[in-house]
Amino acid sequence: MKPWLVVAWKEIFESLRDRRTLLTSLIIAPLLGPVLFSGMMQFTLAKENKDHEQRVEAGVLGADHAPQLLLWLQAQGLKRVPAPATESLVTAAVRNSQPKIVLVIPADYGEQLSAGKPASVKLYVDTSDSDARRAGERLQRLLAGYAAQTAALRLMARGIDPSIIQPVVTDEIDVSTPASRAQALLGVLSYFLLLSTLVGGMYLAIDATAGERERGSLEPLLALPVSRDALVAGKLLATMVFAAASLLLTLVTFIVALRFVPLESIGMSANLGPLVALQLWLSLLPFVPLAAALLTLIASFARSFREAQSWMTGVLLIPTLPIMLAVVAGLKPTSALMAIPSLSQHFLVSRLLRDEAIPLPEMLLSVGGTLTLAALLSALVVALWRHEKLLG
Repeated sequence: MKPWLVVAWKEIFESLRDRRTLLTSLIIAPLLGPVLFSGMMQFTLAKENKDHEQRVEAGVLGADHAPQLLLWLQAQGLKRVPAPATESLVTAAVRNSQPKIVLVIPADYGEQLSAGKPASVKLYVDTSDSDARRAGERLQRLLAGYAAQTAALRLMARGIDPSIIQPVVTDEIDVSTPASRAQALLGVLSYFLLLSTLVGGMYLAIDATAGERERGSLEPLLALPVSRDALVAGKLLATMVFAAASLLLTLVTFIVALRFVPLESIGMSANLGPLVALQLWLSLLPFVPLAAALLTLIASFARSFREAQSWMTGVLLIPTLPIMLAVVAGLKPTSALMAIPSLSQHFLVSRLLRDEAIPLPEMLLSVGGTLTLAALLSALVVALWRHEKLLG
């Protein structure tokens, strides 16, 4: 066998025997992210469906001033709950969620309405409470509906067609697909995939460099009749094997976990079958050598396993920062952005999840930019391992 293959097999075999490396790289990393993500989505969707089905609970102060309004609101789903005795107590009660929202109807409501003037009501809500904010928004929509209906009746009573106050009517045509709508929720999937790739190769990279130095086995290893280039190539290959395996296992876990998320209940579908998962894995494979080179380079500077772990905490965030920037800023793929590693993989993942074709130039830019940086970092690792003083 080639020396670098021997080194790679030695690192892989030793890592498979190490329970800590095996547990973190091939079990926790591929399972934890997908399970947490799918669990969070299940909880969110279940809560949204529950809130949508539940009646709006609100306290009403001054209900006797607007009996018709109250009857209409109750027919639309309003559930009255006990309200404070006076308006001066409403603010404190709402802050304490007793109740979460309060509708206050002034005494002159009926007089203003009869005179054809705008009749004002007050809605007390604590918007820092997400449940109260959503309930308040639903009640506001109900009040807006009642106001529109009342305005139409006023016009009809005067012999005026209510449509005259709607000079422009917009018909919204939704051209999205269930897969593209789901991508809005699955947009952070690329973050989990790249992070799993990094974590999958991290412990092997640390053990093969800082671990060797800490155990005192680095100097005997360097004394063997094997070139430094072959040693580095073998360690990089072993790290890539673990990183690629962790990525594949993460994708498989996502396929299984998303089967339990009821996306269809909100008109979405996760475009993540076996074929798409394979395409995702292949599109992310160029990131694997980059991750291996980055992890090995950083770990080579550490003098102990613990020191390397502390450095890796920050290193794991570096490749994921462009993804967070893209999500926050709403970036779209361009020729310049497709040459940026990790960001280009995010765009490729997004296209595949939306069931869109990937243009060949974008794929080539992504692969070329990622592999170029991987080659540069690998060259730095080789140069570092040739430096006797640093590795001594």
